[in-house]
Amino acid sequence: MVVAKVMTIRDRANHARYRPGQRGGFYESFFQRANHPTRPLAFWIRYTLFSPAGRPEAAEGELWAVYFDGESGRHAVAKREVPFAGRCSFARDSLAVAIDGARLSLGRLTGAAGEGEDAITWDLAYEGGGEPLLLLPAALYGAPLPKAKALVGAPMAVYSGLLRVAGREVDVSGWVGSQNHNWGTKHTDLYAWGQVAGFESHPDSFLEVATARLKVGPFWTPNMTPLVLRHRGEEIALSSLVQSVRADASFDYFTWRFRTETDRLSVEGEISASVGDFVGLAYRNPPGGVKHCLNTKIGACTVTLRRKSLGREVGIETLTTARRAAFEILTDDRGHGVMIRA
Repeated sequence: MVVAKVMTIRDRANHARYRPGQRGGFYESFFQRANHPTRPLAFWIRYTLFSPAGRPEAAEGELWAVYFDGESGRHAVAKREVPFAGRCSFARDSLAVAIDGARLSLGRLTGAAGEGEDAITWDLAYEGGGEPLLLLPAALYGAPLPKAKALVGAPMAVYSGLLRVAGREVDVSGWVGSQNHNWGTKHTDLYAWGQVAGFESHPDSFLEVATARLKVGPFWTPNMTPLVLRHRGEEIALSSLVQSVRADASFDYFTWRFRTETDRLSVEGEISASVGDFVGLAYRNPPGGVKHCLNTKIGACTVTLRRKSLGREVGIETLTTARRAAFEILTDDRGHGVMIRA
């Protein structure tokens, strides 16, 4: 007798959740991002579908691309939108995305967006990355709440190939980053999100962290801060609901501090960037309205890991990067001072 395998959330990490024609509003994104090994340069490429609540016929596919240049301070930002029906597809059984000729598959992505000085085209390959990383407890990915889900399909992916930015070629061979997947019926009301794929001090370590607040009617939840650190072959997942609420975290424009601990260890960190490192993006929300995403991939991050035994500190390590941290803030506030570019 053949016994069918029960697929886990990691098995389905890169399977699309959207059902074409569904009336409930929905968004879904697969994005890639990577950093130059030594210079403050990075790219972020996002394949997205957006379907407004109650109007599936208005669903669109979106291509987003940003090239961050921390040396010149000039960042290229590109976006393209097309009707979803007949021009886009998101496979529900594999990583296979097509948006008007741009394609994403396991190990490969191609496409183009933007015009003039903001025109970006890409023909990239990636490999490695290890097992998918879950920022949330596995059971929550199939639950109605939270309404927004996120995971990392390939942490520590290594990229090769060419970007063309405003007519000049950028060779990304050896750049390290990640392939990511997020989806939901509503964007998180307020969050900071961070990621480091290789610290200068610890090039094989990977950090994924978020601080989020949800609005329920007129009331706001407390900060929730799930964190996962892969370090020296160990996955330190401090992401249960109880752990996330107990964590201490705060962020402003543009410094974020967080601390979370158990009886055996603590992780404390800071992620920061200057206003000139960010680009502003307008994200439509499926129920209605527009969120502002303040986005950089060239931030700084310091993380301190402390080990404990019987209440005493028995080891301490500090992980640092000057310009390799992803840092995003999603907000309804319009006083952040970052120009919305797309």
